[in-house]
Amino acid sequence: MATRLGLDGHVTLLRHSGAVLLDAAARAGLGAPVPTCPAWDVRALVTHQGMVHRWAAAHLRGEKDHDPKTSVAAAQAAPDLLAWFADGLESLIGTIAATPDDAEAMVFLKDAPPPRRFWARRQAHETTIHSADSLAAALGRAPTASDVTIAPELAADGVDELLCGFITRGRGKLRTDEPYTVAVRATDTGDAWTLRVEPDALTTTAGARAGAQPDAEFAGTAAQLYLGLWNRGAELTATGRPDVLRDWRSQVRVRWS
Repeated sequence: MATRLGLDGHVTLLRHSGAVLLDAAARAGLGAPVPTCPAWDVRALVTHQGMVHRWAAAHLRGEKDHDPKTSVAAAQAAPDLLAWFADGLESLIGTIAATPDDAEAMVFLKDAPPPRRFWARRQAHETTIHSADSLAAALGRAPTASDVTIAPELAADGVDELLCGFITRGRGKLRTDEPYTVAVRATDTGDAWTLRVEPDALTTTAGARAGAQPDAEFAGTAAQLYLGLWNRGAELTATGRPDVLRDWRSQVRVRWS
């Protein structure tokens, strides 16, 4: 799974999305509900993302005894939760900068790039999606693609990570009794992916499948696909089998564990 962006692009996105998350969280207030994550308020959202930043940095530093519960406790005790989040973000960015290209560390997506590149990309998109959640809290609704400030090529990179890395893993993938094919098409960047969903496997191929008619297609701008496929927006267009988008919404979940 080759990354679409260089390391600097992912770090820039990580920093930008962290700032967006902070700004929206401050505007919404820590007690505000998060429409895109109904079980959370903003306090829980900020705590979660700050914990994940510290967890990622610990992996890059080779800290095998890191306990995420320690970060959650620190967040609960912090006199200023947003400052605590900002400190963790800066620490993660500094850790990425200090990590050698050949460093060894845990990675968890299929066909992942080397650890330094993997964690920069993963945390860039983790933070961007949760910045959309923070925006949802400030807006009182799910954000649209026009609400988020992510360039098309960055959004396409995030779609690629989701389709090629996340949903091809064992957890949270689409389930079916009868095989089917889904085409995913970004109308602004020209990127395309083909998903083959089978009872015991799900494979993603970058590019359109020549000479074959998919059973369903998801289309939209890269940002619309990014939000829609992460179940943060409803602007993508689904054609073909009507149950495919319904199953995506109900079955594709990426959860902390």
